[in-house]
Amino acid sequence: MKYREAGVDISRAEDALARIRDRVRATKRPEVIGDIGAFGGLFRLTGTDTVLVATTDGVGTKLELARLLDRHEGVGTDLVHHCVNDALAMGAEPLFFLDYFSTATLDPEVFARVVGAMADACRAQGCALLGGETAEMPGMYAPGAYDLAGFLVGGVARDRILDPAAVREGDVLIGLPSSGLHTNGYSLARAIVAKRAHADEREERAVLDAPRPELRGGTLGDALLATHRCYLAEVRSLRAAATVRSIAHLTGGGWEGNLPRALPIALGAVVDRDSWIVPPLFRMLVEWGGVAENEAFDTWNMGIGLVVAIAATDERAALRALPDAIRIGMVERARPDMPRVRWA
Repeated sequence: MKYREAGVDISRAEDALARIRDRVRATKRPEVIGDIGAFGGLFRLTGTDTVLVATTDGVGTKLELARLLDRHEGVGTDLVHHCVNDALAMGAEPLFFLDYFSTATLDPEVFARVVGAMADACRAQGCALLGGETAEMPGMYAPGAYDLAGFLVGGVARDRILDPAAVREGDVLIGLPSSGLHTNGYSLARAIVAKRAHADEREERAVLDAPRPELRGGTLGDALLATHRCYLAEVRSLRAAATVRSIAHLTGGGWEGNLPRALPIALGAVVDRDSWIVPPLFRMLVEWGGVAENEAFDTWNMGIGLVVAIAATDERAALRALPDAIRIGMVERARPDMPRVRWA
């Protein structure tokens, strides 16, 4: 199976952005730093060395699993953590967060579970939940369905911004394990679950609730709804111990869609695929769906949620600072007519 066959074509988003890129650039004010395509937008505050970093995202069709299994708290946490991680990729600390919750008919209990979890996640990360919008739109959503979006603003001193231009050939790539799919690739995962349910002549809920020996007796539903890991504490520790050049948050588009965003255009990454063990959840989805290896790595994080480029001389210090970190590769010259991520 392929992500495109599940209804998501990443190239469509690239084409859509290309159509409005010049019009977006035309809105640029003198305070704006950088261009479109980073993990967050940078806006300089006049009269101070502080730069604001703005990020926005959603939870995708993971929401459908939350609805099916009545597990709404996790997606509220996911939304905050995803946005915090995107801000971290720019070097920023989270400051405040806003949310958008839309549905056909508001269920106060579900709303409280989702947004209450957002508030708890914001508090845990030292981030204010500053406000939000709740919209009832009859006819726009199926009964029980809702959508979420989050907007986070962080702050970073100008000289602490993480800029891909700082990356050098020979820098080491450190990977931090993910807690699962995080918030991306769920349309393909759900299509695989539906295919399995059809083959087994069972309901999807039964497939999700059944204990799986491949998951050490856990259920597929639990594994798919595992909370998107927040890397704030780890990045703080890493920046105190090593020279961090840049960070890639592996989200939609997988490895090729995200790791090159943290590198200068002339450089690529060589990644040792044997440096970590792909978690059982991903292996199960690949097997059940007959997903090609390159398709899996272009859709999911495959067990690594954050990749950090550091100076080679700081490798030992970085690995000491983060016990679960893994050296996964290094930065090299980009090869003409080849993907920017090369597997070794």
